[in-house]
Amino acid sequence: MNRILTQYDPISLEEMSGIRLMNRIDTKFVTTIPALKQLLEMAREEYWAQEIDGERNMRYDTTYYDTTGFDMFYVHQSGHTGRQKLRFRTYVSSNLQFMEVKTKNNHGRTKKKRMKVTDMDLGEQEKIEFLQQHLRYDKSDLIPAIRNNFDRITLVNKAKTERLTIDSNLQFFNLVSGVNRHMGDLVIVELKRDGLCYSPILEMLRQLRIFPHGFSKYCMGSALTNDQLQVNRFKPKLIDVSKILYQDSSSLF
Repeated sequence: MNRILTQYDPISLEEMSGIRLMNRIDTKFVTTIPALKQLLEMAREEYWAQEIDGERNMRYDTTYYDTTGFDMFYVHQSGHTGRQKLRFRTYVSSNLQFMEVKTKNNHGRTKKKRMKVTDMDLGEQEKIEFLQQHLRYDKSDLIPAIRNNFDRITLVNKAKTERLTIDSNLQFFNLVSGVNRHMGDLVIVELKRDGLCYSPILEMLRQLRIFPHGFSKYCMGSALTNDQLQVNRFKPKLIDVSKILYQDSSSLF
């Protein structure tokens, strides 16, 4: 896969920051490493690959917090809008870390607020003020729930109307149950595009029979690693992912 990425023209983080998607539509897809290699071969003439300090496939490490009753998990599972997630994300190669609050509003739009941090201590005054401003949950009821890490490729089309993040080598480490899970060849693709513009990658995804499929790393990882959670509404998605990975709906259970 890295061999294919070297054939892409690079785009820097500074150049990426100038791309504004004013009418953004976000769509996720689930596939496998063999299909991803085909997709990367097909897309290389029409996309740039983000490069930072010579790297094009970068390691991310994320820890999600939830309440002691897993309210964020259950609100997401119920399908309610206005749901939130709290996470600490570390960019491993640069050792930068951010605390982030993600909120999905009543119109289906996701807004992210973040601040740069050096640790995950919620007791610091600056973090307390940030959480009071952006998070609806009581800080005293929050616990670290699950950690994940993965490799991420970011592509940008040469018309600068869309970004594509591609996550692979995904691992979950449940901080409540102690259960760990490596997701094998699973790949999560997220397309962020201007809804008014043509998307070259959408046609390539259709050709490879890679179809839209929701996948929350927090919720799916929790469902797979904590058998104390009620996961009935996630079971159809878990079965779909099993079929993509193994052609077997029982392999993830």
